Amino acid sequence: MNNNETRNLWISLAIGLFSVFLIYSYTQEKSAEITKKFGLKKRVVIATKHINAMETINETMLKIVERPLDFIEPGALNNPDHAIGLVALTPIQANEQILKNKIIEPGPVTGLSLQVAPNKRAITLPVDKVRGVAKLIKPGDRIDLLAALDVGQGRTQKKEVKTILQDVIILATGLRVTNELPRLYEKVGGDEYIKNISNDTNFDTITVEVSPKEAQGLVYILSTSPGSLFMTLRHPSDHVKFRIPTTLINNVLGISKVRIKPVKRQRAPARVPQFKKPKPKPKTGGFINL
Repeated sequence: MNNNETRNLWISLAIGLFSVFLIYSYTQEKSAEITKKFGLKKRVVIATKHINAMETINETMLKIVERPLDFIEPGALNNPDHAIGLVALTPIQANEQILKNKIIEPGPVTGLSLQVAPNKRAITLPVDKVRGVAKLIKPGDRIDLLAALDVGQGRTQKKEVKTILQDVIILATGLRVTNELPRLYEKVGGDEYIKNISNDTNFDTITVEVSPKEAQGLVYILSTSPGSLFMTLRHPSDHVKFRIPTTLINNVLGISKVRIKPVKRQRAPARVPQFKKPKPKPKTGGFINL
């Protein structure tokens, strides 16, 4: 490489660096003008796609962007975790900011259908203090369902107790739904106050989640013996299902079943075969008939 080529290379590099410097200076100047005009930028959560009304929001529907302060709406969220799992009250368009007044916790307002898992059904059962663990159950608890039924007819009729369903999740107690905030706004006269419903026992029904076939069996029991259903409460981490045999009165009293020994049949004495004497052949004459 001669001196002229070396000089041209250095001149090109200098021009390139100078151009980059000019571009950087221009962008910084414009950024300063925008910041001066619209203010500083701030993080805000927006929707990545259209969200329908009453649709549960998940992490794929949200992203964080920076917007000038003057363009951020009042009540806009800056943390997507504050919106994940909540429900959109109204439709939210793509690139629209997520506002606090457009999302809500799942509860009676949003309905119960959002709490039901796919391929499952929600069914309501009557409950009282005796059959419902003193009404100390709450949404999100898991229970076993037992049925005490009369089986048979007449003298053969007997009471049987059978665990028909295990590890059943409670979706609601009365109107209190899973994931609902444990408070209720009430108004008495001109006074308004907040009632804590985390320990509320003024309910007489519970709603559980079962399969379609299990729901059909529960409807049969409710239509024939509505007072025969009982429930037991499980620990939150206990999901083990047991094979529990049916309980009868003998099991409760500790009476074992009486074994009936089969009666041995006595063999009849062997019969002695009797032989008959052969009949004598008739005597014939000494002539042969031709």
